[in-house]
Order: sequence, then C-alpha cells, then structure tokens
Amino acid sequence: MDLLSQKNLIIEYWQYLLPLFTLGLSILLLNFSRKPNKVVAPQKSVEKDLDPSETESQPRVSDEDLDYDSDALTPALEGILHRPYEGIKNTFPGGIEKFYEMVNDRRSVRKYSTRPVDWKTIEKCIHAAGTGPSGAHTEPWTFCIISDSEIKQQIREIIEQEEYTNYAQRMSRQWTTDLTPLKTNYVKEYLTDAPYLVLVFKQAYSYRADGKKKQHYYNEISVAISVGILLCAFQSAGLNSLVTTPLNCGPALRTLLQRPAQEKLLVLLPVGYAADDCEIPDIHRKPVEDILVKY
Repeated sequence: MDLLSQKNLIIEYWQYLLPLFTLGLSILLLNFSRKPNKVVAPQKSVEKDLDPSETESQPRVSDEDLDYDSDALTPALEGILHRPYEGIKNTFPGGIEKFYEMVNDRRSVRKYSTRPVDWKTIEKCIHAAGTGPSGAHTEPWTFCIISDSEIKQQIREIIEQEEYTNYAQRMSRQWTTDLTPLKTNYVKEYLTDAPYLVLVFKQAYSYRADGKKKQHYYNEISVAISVGILLCAFQSAGLNSLVTTPLNCGPALRTLLQRPAQEKLLVLLPVGYAADDCEIPDIHRKPVEDILVKY
C-alpha cells in the first residue's frame, strides 16, 4: 500500500482511530506515573462479627491466625487410641423399609399444640445429634434449647421484624410467589407456641486447654449432618419440627443468647406436637428414579 493510500485511510477513519489512540496514551501515562507497590507485612487477624448469611468455603487458616508455634505442632486428638471395630450392633427395627416410612412421614409443622414435651426426650435427641461425624472430630456444634416464654417472645420479635423486610424488599418476587402455595409470611406464631426452640450454632473454632485456638474444619457441613440426625431423632420420638433459616437474624439472636463470636447461627427449629387443627401442604416427594444415578 503506498503512502497516499495510507493517508487516505487515516483521514477516512480518523474518528475511530482517535479514541483508540487516546486510550492507549492514557494507559501509558498511568503506568509511568504509578508508584511502586508498597509491600505490607501480614497482620494478625482480628476477630470480627460473624454473619450467618456468609457462605463458607473452608478458607485456609495460617499458623499465625491459630496462634501457635508451627515448629511445635501437636494434633488436637493427641493420645487417642485405636481399637478393633466389631461392626454395627444396633439396627433400626424393621430395617430400611421401616426407616423410610418413618422419615417419609415427617412434615414441616407451623402450628403447635401447648401439650408439654418431656425434657429428657429433647435432651436425648440432642445427644443423638451429637453423634454426627465432623471434620477432624472437632464436633463444631452448639444446641441452644429455649423454653422460657420471654426469650421466645424476644426471638419472635427479632425474626418477625427482619422477615417483614425480607418479604417486602429483600426476597425476589419469584421467591415470594413460590412460597404462596405454602401459605408462609413474616408472621411466625410457632416461635412462641412451640414448647421448645432449638437454635443450632456452628463453631468456626474453639480453644484448646492451653488457651490457643483450635480450628474446626468443614464446620458447616458437619453441623448440617448433625441437624439431619436431629430431625430423625425428633421423628422417632414422635415430635414435630420445622427447619428455619432466619435470614439476617443471626447476629441479633447470637447477641440475645450471649453466644461467643466464633459461633454462627445455622438453623432454628421449633419442636413439639402438632396442633389438632394443624394443616400441611399435600406435597409429594420425587421418586427414587429421579434422584438416583447409578454407574
């Protein structure tokens, strides 16, 4: 291409070339004027308010965060012995068919009777939930059981205030539309009607006997598994329950119950006996063919 042709192209397309030239010049000047990056020494992490709406991806925790000498590490389960395993000793009466019938009979109940529930039954159900597996056997769960009517009323006020905003502003129109057939709203009468409220907290860490931090690995999934066991325990005891995840209420509820900063609220379950006039949605579960993939 001769010089004249090049000049003609430049004249014809100057309005497109000028912005590109300006952008390139700006980037060049910015790189020359930028100061060298300052290297900042890592600082010791500071405990911050933990929000239950945060998702957990099991972040890497440094030795400095856990406040111990990495040259003198000792396992949290130091001294544990191993023994021969004799196999499963106790199975569900009636086998897996009866177990399926029991768990399939479970329904989420939002209307409770004032019929009292034996405390020993609640305690044994929590004891069963504590048998769940956990990362490095850290057992990162706390079960707070509320029966006091004043505390239940305070919990209800906190949750209903946030739920009003959730339904009115935070939740999408599709979300609230999907909930319409289930007849749910921001009013939570079951929080004061149910004999017991179970608030399950997951622990991000705990403290060793020497006062140093002990990390809890995969604490969210560990606590979630224990909640699954808890639901089965309640069902086996003939108790009804409801799994709720109070959106944006975790910090306020943790403060109300004076729980430590390393705990996050995972779920809240009202527990008791269904009221005589309780109704439930006539829903059906997916057949096994829709949830099972065999290879």
